[in-house]
Amino acid sequence: MQYKDYYAILGVERGASEAEIKKAYRKLAGKFHPDKPSGDETKFKEVSEAYEVLSDKQKRAMYDQLGAGYQNGQHFEPPPGFESMFGGGFGDGQGGFSDFFESLFRGQGGFGGGGFGRGFGGQRYTQRGDDQVVKVLVSLEEAVNGNERMLNLSIPQADALGRVQTKSKQIKVKIPAGIKQGQRIRLSGQGGAGSGGAANGDLFLEIDLQAHPLYQVEGDNVVLALPLTPWEAALGTKVQVPTLKGAVNLSIPPGSQSGNKLRLKGRGLGKTPGDQYVLIQIHTPPPSDDAQQVFYQRMSEQFADFNPRTHF
Repeated sequence: MQYKDYYAILGVERGASEAEIKKAYRKLAGKFHPDKPSGDETKFKEVSEAYEVLSDKQKRAMYDQLGAGYQNGQHFEPPPGFESMFGGGFGDGQGGFSDFFESLFRGQGGFGGGGFGRGFGGQRYTQRGDDQVVKVLVSLEEAVNGNERMLNLSIPQADALGRVQTKSKQIKVKIPAGIKQGQRIRLSGQGGAGSGGAANGDLFLEIDLQAHPLYQVEGDNVVLALPLTPWEAALGTKVQVPTLKGAVNLSIPPGSQSGNKLRLKGRGLGKTPGDQYVLIQIHTPPPSDDAQQVFYQRMSEQFADFNPRTHF
């Protein structure tokens, strides 16, 4: 008979933990289960047999006594004292397991006679559907004020025969006010289809804030560049500036300089909103005729003592 390297079959190290063995089994069983499009009954039987041994402390300890000197598929001859060591004997193969399994563990309990088309103990194989993550572009206005959206999504669903097919589905989603970049909205049961009557997975909508033509995002704060004329900055003024919650009137103090920031509290992002900063940018109009050119010349004479580069 052939030796079965159960660790190699599951793709784990001999010292693998119970959690690692279970994770490897779930992945491979889900892949090779006969109900799946990628199903392979032979491989599913191998994987199930390996898990039956390695998930049981007693069986695993008995199996490990054979040592690591054998290769998977190698001709296996029982060592001296084999039958007395394992308390078994060569089985008749009627349990649906390999001869190797039967020779080691006959009388130690198996799959309950249910066959490999079912789970252990005669129960049907079930597996919860996969969770899915979809990125959703959200405007800054939606992030601040909230919104309801209709999304067209492709959702895996199982038909009456258990085959998984992709179907388009419209889902109405409420985007809560105050949501931020990277946060997720959970839609229970809207993810991948489950197998054998198990529950569907969940669908997570991951928020991706859309670039805005006016605002730059800095954490929970937003920054708006505000263009001012030289005389508005020098003399001071009031201007209407946009915010994500509507326009406001903002007082510009006299003597404002490019790079100065004015703060609008609570006009940013998040459930506890950050702030909006207004970044002053002075724009100098180019002279378009001789009179304007003369005006700039007179201004340079009036401010001859002013040198913004004295710190150089």
